[in-house]
Parts: sequence; structure tokens; C-alpha cells
Amino acid sequence: MSSPPATRPAVEPAGDERLRELAARKVAPLRRPGRWVAAAVVLVLLAQLAHALVTNPVFQWDVFGYWFFRPVILDGLLLTLELTGLSAVFGLVGGVVLALMRLSKNPLLQAVSWAYVWIFRSIPLIVLLLFLVNVTALYNTLSLGIPFGPSFVRFSATDLLSFFVVAVLGLSLNEAAYAAEIVRSGIISVDQGQLEAAAALGLPRSRQYRRIILPQATRAIVPAYANQLIGLLKGTSVVYITSLLELFGVVETQASTNSGQIIPLLLVGTAWYVILTSVLSVVQYYVERYFSRGALRTVPPTPLQRFRARLRSAGVAR
Repeated sequence: MSSPPATRPAVEPAGDERLRELAARKVAPLRRPGRWVAAAVVLVLLAQLAHALVTNPVFQWDVFGYWFFRPVILDGLLLTLELTGLSAVFGLVGGVVLALMRLSKNPLLQAVSWAYVWIFRSIPLIVLLLFLVNVTALYNTLSLGIPFGPSFVRFSATDLLSFFVVAVLGLSLNEAAYAAEIVRSGIISVDQGQLEAAAALGLPRSRQYRRIILPQATRAIVPAYANQLIGLLKGTSVVYITSLLELFGVVETQASTNSGQIIPLLLVGTAWYVILTSVLSVVQYYVERYFSRGALRTVPPTPLQRFRARLRSAGVAR
């Protein structure tokens, strides 16, 4: 009777064994001494800056706290927000109209839009405001009626153009010139091949703009216009020359009245501007994130989501 043949043990390939050895080894993190040194230098500089701010009595932090929530400061802050909001809306509407005029096939509309942008980007904002304040010296009355014909309604220019109206008008005219270029650059950034494909499919022009151009153009417009909006917010500080006391106007007036409190009052104005621009930056971040959904496969997590993920990895939160 013959015995069954002995089976030979399977021999693993040398490559697989080597891979298991490498996988079992502990991965040592890459040393980055330069990064640690740079972080230490930055921390020392920040600590020195904080020490200088806290220990220098000239800053008068108690006076800063006294003025920060004073009603006169909050009234100026509210006026700054009103000027920024109204000028942003009117400026954006005007900018969209000017951008569409510049992109139209009509040479007259193109020329008018180009001339508007050229003139109002060339005039400093403070000069424009001073001109509008003194426009009543040129025209005492304003009227509505048939061009070069009879007028139906007449207004007193002095009553119509108050300091607030002049400030909103000047800021809006200046804002529209910059917004027009931002909107136009966003529209022309859309790939022309997509428009040609939409036209080949027979989509109407209005639907091409609504479904194809605007969603993609908005992605390019939002970051640039958010920067322009922050510039508008800070630009409202110029309107104090029209005797309109917005945030900086109030700070400047109170500083001239209380000569020993100039530094804390300037710090109050600076702090409020920093807070407002920070809020606008947060809004800009979430708007950009919303419109990036069509361009990115995965939307990056928000800072709050990253913070929660780190807490979960550390076992602090679920």
C-alpha cells in the first residue's frame, strides 16, 4: 500500500514579506526645526507687542472702555452701516448695468460705460464728495419733465441734496465704477465654449445668462467684490468732510473736544472697523464656500468643523 505524497509548505514571496516588515515599523515624523524656530520667534514678537499695548499708559484702556459703547459712538457706527449698505446696493446695481452696457453690441452703450468707469475711477472720492456738496451752487433747482421741453415737477436742490443723500450718492457713483469692472471680469471669465454649446442647443439668451453665465461668474465676482465692499466700508470715513458724523467723524469730533483722549478714541474707531471688516470676511468665506460647490468635488470643512474633528480625534468630543 503506497502512502500519499507529502505536501510541500507554501513559500511566501519575498516581496510580500518585505512589505509586512515595512508596515510593522513605526513611522517617525519628519523633523522640522525651522518651523519650530519660526513659531517661537513669532510668539516672542506677539508677546512683546501685547506687553507694549497693555503696559503703556498712553493708550488709556480705561478711557477706551468708557468710549467704546457710548451712544454717540454707536450712533456714528449705525450711520456708517447705513451708508455702507445703501451705497453697496446702489453701487452694485449700477455696476451690473454698466457691465452689461460694456458687453453689449451697441457701440454707444459701450462708449458711455467705458467713459463712466474711466471718469469715476480717475476722480478721488474726497474730490467727488466735495463737488457734490457744492453742486447746489451750479443748480439751485432740479426738475422732472420732457428733455429740452417743459418741466412738470421742480425741487429745491438744497432741500433734496442733504448731507446724507450727497454721501450716499457720491459713494454709490464711485462704487459703481469699480463694481462694473468686477462684474464684467466675472462674466468674461466664463468659458466661451459653454456659451457656444448652449447656443447650439437653442437656449435663449436670457436662459444662458441665468443658468450658465451667472452661477459661474458669481464664483469669480464674490471674492473681488467682497474686497471692494470692505474698501467701501472704510471709505465711508471720508464723508466727514460733508459735515456728516459717521463713525470716524464722531471719533474725530470727540478727539478735538477731548484733546487728552485722542489715542483711546482712535483705538475705539479702529476696533469697530476691525470688528465690521471681520464680520464681512466671515460672510465672504461662507458665500465663497457656497458657490464653490459646483467647482470642487468636496467642499472643504469650515473652521468650526475642523475644530470639532480635532476634538473627536483627541477623544474630547464625540
